[in-house]
Amino acid sequence: MLSVLFYLFLFVICTFFLVLSAVALLLTWPFDKSRRIVHELSRILVRIFYAVPPLWKFRVTGREYIDRRKPYVIVVNHQAGLDIPTLYFVPLNFRWVSKREVFKVPFFGQFLLLHGDICINRGHATAAMEKVIRDGKLWLSRGASVAIFPEGTRSHDGEIYRFKAGAFTLAREAGVEILPVVLDGTTTMIGRNGMFNWRNKLTVSILPPVSAERVAAADPKELMEQVRASMCVRLAEIRKQK
Repeated sequence: MLSVLFYLFLFVICTFFLVLSAVALLLTWPFDKSRRIVHELSRILVRIFYAVPPLWKFRVTGREYIDRRKPYVIVVNHQAGLDIPTLYFVPLNFRWVSKREVFKVPFFGQFLLLHGDICINRGHATAAMEKVIRDGKLWLSRGASVAIFPEGTRSHDGEIYRFKAGAFTLAREAGVEILPVVLDGTTTMIGRNGMFNWRNKLTVSILPPVSAERVAAADPKELMEQVRASMCVRLAEIRKQK
């Protein structure tokens, strides 16, 4: 019963913020090319979503590693659909790179469109890569970060899979830093029956960024594996602390 009521609450509040975001985009388009205001509205929505259930435990670590004046290529592990809103606890204005199927999901898709997130067709790898680089560099030039799931797909066992090159190629070509972020707990927020787990524990852990100089100088494959290894270590640490 509580889950049903919470779903109804989410429907109402998401509808309100969707309309509000659309209006904000229309009003701010001439002077807010990075869509920061629209993004901040989504951050408020996410904070409300996580604040209402009193027994949810939520923690964000590593905020001190972020320089909010810089754009980053954010690499984050992928465990569940709720990874997308959860990343909004990272205090940066960013655009997602997401498969086109997500843009068809009610509310999710409409919010992604309003944000200007980057829609790719994973069935056409070359074209998808070209779009990530082209659109990613555009948003980075406007001061917005770009968030990518480097595994390319959702993990089925909670572990971090091998990385694909897209995020690292974008960071290299754009001359920006890579910001690794580890999420844990999104897979257990909603059970298979669609009901919420009211005692869920969620962690967002921001790791030290990889400098643009290191991104430019390092062998891409070695750098990918080093970043993945550091994220795997952090994920294991988070799980030991539960």
